[in-house]
Amino acid sequence: MSSKPHTNRDVLLRNAYADEQAVTLRYQTHKLYSVPQFDFPYWVLDRHQWRGDEFALDAGCGPGIYFDGILNHIPNGRLMSFDLSEGMIRKARSHERAAETKLLVGDLEAIPFADHTFDVVLANHVLFHVGDFDTTVQEIHRVLKPDGVLIAATNSHLSMAEFSILMRRAFSLLGHPVKEEDALFNPLQGSFSLENGAVKLARHFRAVVRHDIPSAFVFSEVQPVINYIASTRAMKEPELPGDITWDDFMTVMTDQVRRLINHFGELVVNKLSGALIATDHGGFATGYFEALDHHPV
Repeated sequence: MSSKPHTNRDVLLRNAYADEQAVTLRYQTHKLYSVPQFDFPYWVLDRHQWRGDEFALDAGCGPGIYFDGILNHIPNGRLMSFDLSEGMIRKARSHERAAETKLLVGDLEAIPFADHTFDVVLANHVLFHVGDFDTTVQEIHRVLKPDGVLIAATNSHLSMAEFSILMRRAFSLLGHPVKEEDALFNPLQGSFSLENGAVKLARHFRAVVRHDIPSAFVFSEVQPVINYIASTRAMKEPELPGDITWDDFMTVMTDQVRRLINHFGELVVNKLSGALIATDHGGFATGYFEALDHHPV
């Protein structure tokens, strides 16, 4: 079992994703305080050209953030959805469109479907949580049809760098200075980020494309910032250095955020997110591979 909080199943299931509260808070914070305002799930889905009759799998579906978008893109298709967390599936069952998808508890490292089942597999903001990345992607590849497509949203490993700076300064103020590379606010992105994800997927798929969308948090009040940081406790607290307690860490972070907002009138936190799309033959690569088959190099 992984000792890293972001891939440790006990941490993920018992703390980080036992219920939907922390996930929902972060999602709502992105919706309310991001500039420019846009619907990220729809943006991700629009990176792929849908036919409308696909059989799709929302793997790691969480509380159903992508349900509306997927179902609207496949009016003549079907949607299956699963998540490793029973808590997430319970919340997903209360989604207004839950009746339009079959929901079950499932594991990305052992996907409970036959070979060549799906036209599209979505694994959004989930591949940095898996313990065995290659096994997971092999499973996704297995259940995709030969011309199937994987859509995987993730973030840059440098996204929200301002939070990382504040976090490292908090550690220093609490007597535990750390190196920059040892304290990133989102260290989980390092295992599957926009920067390394394409290379990792290319080990399993013939074609991979990366789409980026920059944005920023703009906070004029302290509490939404603190609520967002507090929502990451399950994965951040085990990474605190030395004898720093979570309460001490949050006290110093709150003080820093308050001082910045009082001085500048707002706190700007830059974000870089995006989607990686992978396929062997279909989607964006269809024309290229058809031309290659007719005119081999």
